[in-house]
Amino acid sequence: MLKIENLQVYYGGIHALKGINIEVPENKIVTLVGANGAGKSTTLRAICNIVPPSSGKVFFDGEDITGRSTVDITKKGITLVPEGRRIFANLTVHENLLMGAYARNDKMGIQEDMQKIFVRFPRLKEREKQIAGTLSGGEQQMLAIGRALMSRPRLMMMDEPSLGLAPLLVKEVFRIIRDINDQGMTILLIEQNATAALKIADYGYVMETGNITLEGPGQELADKEEVKLAYLGKA
Repeated sequence: MLKIENLQVYYGGIHALKGINIEVPENKIVTLVGANGAGKSTTLRAICNIVPPSSGKVFFDGEDITGRSTVDITKKGITLVPEGRRIFANLTVHENLLMGAYARNDKMGIQEDMQKIFVRFPRLKEREKQIAGTLSGGEQQMLAIGRALMSRPRLMMMDEPSLGLAPLLVKEVFRIIRDINDQGMTILLIEQNATAALKIADYGYVMETGNITLEGPGQELADKEEVKLAYLGKA
């Protein structure tokens, strides 16, 4: 579904991505793991053209979408759940969800999808009129995921969805990710929590300083000694 070929990105004089190649098959969970500064978030931003690639190509369903506007890329069916949630803190839960559907004009479909979000996340229904900035961290993460689903994506990219959450909420977030995938959503997941990410991923890539250094099925990567030592906290 998504294919990245020799993608390079520079931030001024910093070579952030050094010609990476990644594939995300339809209906699969693919994860990028690595330390801070490895280039994981830059990869997602380059796919969305939030950060323009210096060279290389991004293909979605075989179509070259490199350099397309972020709105066009969203309309194609790619959405991003950003690091830190980035909900609209001064808007209500309802208004935040509507913002996820800003590129749509099918009012009936939007209302149907809103109700589906409330069925998936009953806590958001309870807080529909509440100002989003007053929600807990876990509730804000649910809202960020719900907002992304409102665009009716085919590929959901998630940037550190467990960041800053308590262990019980981390488990809940990964359960939600698996559930969304089971219902047909393709997911590209970025996580520093490599243990949890590789456990649910069909395929994984390890990034270091702008390069892909290892790749393979999620469990296979989790079993590699160098991955255990560097990312899983055990030799």
